[in-house]
Amino acid sequence: MSSFMAAANLNSNPNPNKSFEVAQPPNDSISSLSFSPKSNILVATSWDNQVRCWEILQSGTNLASQPKAAISHDHPVLCSTWKDDGTTVFSGGCDKQVKMWPLGGQPVTVAMHDAPIKEIAWIPEMSLLVTGSWDKTMKYWDVRQPNPVHTQQLPERCYALSVRYPLMVVGTADRNLIVFNLQNPQTEFKRILSPLKYQTRCVAAFPDQQGFLVGSIEGRVGVHHLDEQQQNKNFTFKCHREGSEIYSVNSLNFHPVHHTFATAGSDGSFNFWDKDSKQRLKAMSRCNQPIPCSTFNNDGSIFAYAVCYDWSKGAENHNPATAKNYIFLHVPQEAEVKSKPRVNTGGKR
Repeated sequence: MSSFMAAANLNSNPNPNKSFEVAQPPNDSISSLSFSPKSNILVATSWDNQVRCWEILQSGTNLASQPKAAISHDHPVLCSTWKDDGTTVFSGGCDKQVKMWPLGGQPVTVAMHDAPIKEIAWIPEMSLLVTGSWDKTMKYWDVRQPNPVHTQQLPERCYALSVRYPLMVVGTADRNLIVFNLQNPQTEFKRILSPLKYQTRCVAAFPDQQGFLVGSIEGRVGVHHLDEQQQNKNFTFKCHREGSEIYSVNSLNFHPVHHTFATAGSDGSFNFWDKDSKQRLKAMSRCNQPIPCSTFNNDGSIFAYAVCYDWSKGAENHNPATAKNYIFLHVPQEAEVKSKPRVNTGGKR
């Protein structure tokens, strides 16, 4: 179980999987992608200080994109999420604030921190926004009020956050994973040292709220159950590696229907996995640049992913004049995302 791997050959092609290309992508690297919970409206945040919105038109297996609107922040934007009404977008980033944007209306600032805001999530069950920052705090906001409802100290800078009410998992620097039960949000439920030896990049709470996935910069994912009785089900696996080259796992997304999951990495590939049968369902061909972020739409019929420079090799390896930024849409086949029992044939899958 140590290795779920063997990446496809690296291609000079940005789109070897023949995915649909989103029109008028951002002018700089893409930091987050999020679909409306109610419709196929996609939002992307970018290092060019913009939040952009497209309508994705779906006709059978064909997709098309229509740019709709955009707003600006004063500095690079790092994260985005939607209110459960499906018409309101929240975005946060290096200007240390969160803007609430009713689509078609004017954005207003609804949250502030003392350092860049790395992660945000809307919690419909509480009607609260939660924000995680590099200022080592997490704050809960009633967006009708100027001050946070509660400020939670974190042991380090917030790097990743995932909510499946009542479970919330926060990954910080120094490999801390802090688990909250949102029925008692002002108290840590559990603090865990990551099962992975290197810096946390992403977390994803299980759809059944029984545990979470964690991905790190060393091409590895940990599957962790919260119940002490289930600890024998915990494991880690390697992915996003090519020979001795090891790449960051940048994004983890559960399929909303089948509850399998996707990983996307700095090697430019995305893969679909089934944690319960411990197998890879589908490996996609590698794009010619990293995939920094990805997401499923609300019914899992579209997987959106960005292909662009991810800053992992620093500013000296980035030439904004020649850099290309893409957002692609993949239509998953059922066999790619539906769990299936593991068949032991003795051969490699």
